[in-house]
Amino acid sequence: MNTDNIILNGIAASSGVAIGKVFVLEEDDFLIIKKEIPVSKIKQEINRLEIAMSKTKKELEKNQKELNKVLGENYAKIADAHLLILNDPMVKSEVEKMINSGVNAEYAVHEVVEKISKTFDSMNNDYFRERKNDLLDVAKKVLSNLLGKKKKTLTDLEENSIVFAKTLTPADTITMKEGMIKGFVTEIGGKTSHTALVAQSLEIPAVVGLRDITHKVKQGMSVIVDGNLGLVILEPSKETLENYKREYEKQVSNKKELEKFKDLPAITLDGREVVLGANIENPEEARSALRHGANAIGLYRSEFLFLSGKGFPSEEEHYRNYTAVAKMMMPYEVIIRTMDLGGDKIARLGLMDIGREANPFMGLRAIRFCLKYPEIFKAQLKGILRASVHGNVKIMYPMISRISEIRDANRILEQAKEELKKEGKKFKDDIEVGVMIEVPSAAIISDVIAREVDFLSIGTNDLIQYTMAVDRVNSDVAHLYSPMHPAILRLLKTIIDSAHAAGKNVGMCGEMAGDPAYTAVLLGLGLDEFSMSAVQIPKVKKIIRNISKTEAKSLVENLLKCSNMQEIDIILKKFKYKQNLF
Repeated sequence: MNTDNIILNGIAASSGVAIGKVFVLEEDDFLIIKKEIPVSKIKQEINRLEIAMSKTKKELEKNQKELNKVLGENYAKIADAHLLILNDPMVKSEVEKMINSGVNAEYAVHEVVEKISKTFDSMNNDYFRERKNDLLDVAKKVLSNLLGKKKKTLTDLEENSIVFAKTLTPADTITMKEGMIKGFVTEIGGKTSHTALVAQSLEIPAVVGLRDITHKVKQGMSVIVDGNLGLVILEPSKETLENYKREYEKQVSNKKELEKFKDLPAITLDGREVVLGANIENPEEARSALRHGANAIGLYRSEFLFLSGKGFPSEEEHYRNYTAVAKMMMPYEVIIRTMDLGGDKIARLGLMDIGREANPFMGLRAIRFCLKYPEIFKAQLKGILRASVHGNVKIMYPMISRISEIRDANRILEQAKEELKKEGKKFKDDIEVGVMIEVPSAAIISDVIAREVDFLSIGTNDLIQYTMAVDRVNSDVAHLYSPMHPAILRLLKTIIDSAHAAGKNVGMCGEMAGDPAYTAVLLGLGLDEFSMSAVQIPKVKKIIRNISKTEAKSLVENLLKCSNMQEIDIILKKFKYKQNLF
């Protein structure tokens, strides 16, 4: 087979370029055979399951300690998610039920996990589909212990290795810190998979979602991973290799140069200053935000609190968590998004009256769920309100699609304030309240919404997906997902203009805000605040400091005249070339 310069397209999960040799991490193959277990031996079979689960628990706890030591408490919580799955009483109960029907433990585990996996597959959201991979990782560990198999590890790595695997577990990622792994490629996963998040934190190039890639490569094969474009190049030609070596050297040089920008203000050549914030999901990530030069937390995803414990978090847990971030970020703002979870996931936290939905991410989720269960919502609001005395805290409601939702949410907020007054607990009475614009209906009536709230924040990930009717993690249609579609540009202009007409600031916390390719466009549209992954902040700041608001505005005026993306692409490339923004 001629493998000269074979180029494969995957999902860009962590930016950067890596050049090295293939190291294939082979999967354990489990042959699961259904065996009939006599009634007299069912107790013994359940005991086998208990022993295997106990061993798995010890392994996961060891991983947790290792991750904490190598990557910090923030990423040790990845192992927490695996422990939660292992300890899920619903899963264990289903497995034991099958064993009691007279089948062996291995078969019972396999069948229950397959059934749950199909539920995850139906979820129209990349984050929750990634949780299926966590479930499969835990199941493999339990099966390994039931069958007495040992998991293969990355101990045989040589320098400049690029790991190819079906998937990688949190334990595998520990090796990444040691400098042996230059990049990785997986068959499954997306931008929100745990391994992708760790790779982004460690700034290791990664491409995911390349089906059957482990069967297309050989140990020691030369390879290039382009985490910027989502490309994997097998057996690169001499010319391609030289080009990428130059790109790698440029990458190293750029990284050093970006260090100079992290502590400078995000101000254009003609004096227009914008806020550059970070998207975080727990207190530890606020430290990273400050290290990378953030002057705000533009999106604090509170879902992690709901998923990292048993049941719903208490008011006190909310308060402690948000207070830690508020104090750390003073005097900068911290925008806390209220819980944004779907019904299927909430059912696992104890609300058994929530049935399975065919499409949970257009169903009972986010603000809709909070309004249906006001006591759960109120506990979070009270925690946020109490934390507001310790910093510059703001509240943001997700997935707003109509005015009545804002008013209903604000009524519950007022009830929370009244209860705190009666309890003698301090809070900031004039706390600012904003909403996320991520549904087309909200974008269209953004002028009306802007008069009801203190600020707007655009969630481009869902807004683009819903507007374009494109699932961005579906490989068959992902190419249709584009922030530069004329309809998206016009929609963004409508939202930003509506906010400004009402005298309100507007930010953006979707991936588009952290992509340097769109910084000039967003600046020209008039965006006041950009919020992104912390590692992107210096890159975006560099562009802002090297262009003028006037030039960016002129660029957008030209883009808005375009009728298709090809015209937009040509104008954008000319602008970048002229401004030396490549």
